[in-house]
Amino acid sequence: MAKEMKIPTVGESITEVVIANWLVEDGDHVEMDDLICELESDKATFEVPAEADGIIRFKAEAGDTLEIGALLCVIEEGENGSETKEESKSESKSEAKEAPKQETTAKAETFIMKIPTVGESISEVVLANWLVEDGEEVELDDPICELESDKANFEVPAEKAGKVFHMVEAGSTLAIGDDFAKIEMGGNGSSSASSSKEAPSSSSSETYSSGDTSYAAGHASPAAAKMLAEKGIDSKDVKGTGRDGRITKEDAQNAQKSAASQPKAPAPATSKKDDKAPASAATQGERSTNVERMSSLRKTIAKRLVAAKNQTAMLTTFNEVDMSAVMEMRKKYKDKFKETHEIGLGFMSFFTKAVTMALMEIPGVNAQITGENSDEILYHNYADVSIAVSSPRGLVVPVIRNAEQLSFAGVEKEVVRLAVKARDGKLTIDEMSGGTFTITNGGIFGSMLSTPIINAPQSAILGLHNIVQRPVAIDGKVEIRPIMYVALSYDHRIVDGKESVTFLYRIKELIEDPSRLLLGV
Repeated sequence: MAKEMKIPTVGESITEVVIANWLVEDGDHVEMDDLICELESDKATFEVPAEADGIIRFKAEAGDTLEIGALLCVIEEGENGSETKEESKSESKSEAKEAPKQETTAKAETFIMKIPTVGESISEVVLANWLVEDGEEVELDDPICELESDKANFEVPAEKAGKVFHMVEAGSTLAIGDDFAKIEMGGNGSSSASSSKEAPSSSSSETYSSGDTSYAAGHASPAAAKMLAEKGIDSKDVKGTGRDGRITKEDAQNAQKSAASQPKAPAPATSKKDDKAPASAATQGERSTNVERMSSLRKTIAKRLVAAKNQTAMLTTFNEVDMSAVMEMRKKYKDKFKETHEIGLGFMSFFTKAVTMALMEIPGVNAQITGENSDEILYHNYADVSIAVSSPRGLVVPVIRNAEQLSFAGVEKEVVRLAVKARDGKLTIDEMSGGTFTITNGGIFGSMLSTPIINAPQSAILGLHNIVQRPVAIDGKVEIRPIMYVALSYDHRIVDGKESVTFLYRIKELIEDPSRLLLGV
């Protein structure tokens, strides 16, 4: 009789999890409530207990992403599962002793790993960093390195189990298909791997019952390890709060906050030399510098912005918008809007809807120059609006597809979805490609006025700024109103001055009287 174990429900909003690691070996004997694996979601880490006694058979590998309810493993009960833990352990130990003898006679095979294809328009990548040491043992699908392109970062999994040997250094620029690592399978590599795999299973029960130390102490989950590596924090310096001292994602987040918030203190004076040395201006404060390699994303951003400045006839026109009507409407309906649509009502949906209406009326602002000799103009009959978002890795511009067809709630949901993915570094190449017009909001950082740079090959970009209470003349009287300055940078090769000014004034009209957005007038 076999007991099927499926991925349990771990939260209302969680639809899939990752098997972070197995706590037992395939074929081990387990008892009811023994911990068998660790599941990791985007919010927390969970340990799964066995639901029956017997022999466990894996149906998924560590690192696999599974949906809630998917088959995780099978526990064989009955005669096959009636052996005791001690018998199972003694067998695994004897097998572990015999395995090296058999495998050491085998010749090691070498597998060459090549740079995979990561996107249609990407021809080269930078090997940002190695996630394993040179000569380290890895299992199938273990992440071994991180590749960086001009659009996103990718982790490369091991295609075979064995010892990984680096063929290039971190920071190297490689073309798609280039060799970058070799994996030695079999021979001494496999024997050491098998013996190391037997060690945890043969002592797992004693480890959990000891109460003092555990193999999990100081061990970081995959998400926590990646977060610590990005911040340059050694896992040895982080105290784990998970089961048996395991370092969780929350521990990594707290560690990066504490590491960032602690100011660097000068080294304490402990030697006699320091006592005798006279105090001088040079020793009163720290004067350190730090040089970091510019990321591929940052280099591409720089290259494209310079190209946009040099290759377009870029001009900027300005206007001011009275935000009173929008703010009043938002104040009046934001609670009901959130209750109905389960999303907050922000200013971005008003501006996005206003932009889509104006683009349909003035198509030149929604066009781009194309053709082999740059002598053709491509007009779009739809509005794919790019939203400039600041992410930990730099500026990214995800796209809201067919924004002209979306409701206010639809726009708000897309903005939140894309912003969260940008923050977590999970945007795909498709989500950042193909926009026809861009909106950038420097106002969230306190910018009063700016001249945004066109996101080529688009022909225009709208810049939003902060809202400030300013005195303005209303019907011959001075009133204090919430005013925002808006800027439209445009390519004068496509868009004439009249079109640009008309477009920006149309935005002003729609925002100052938002009922126009609802009526389409």
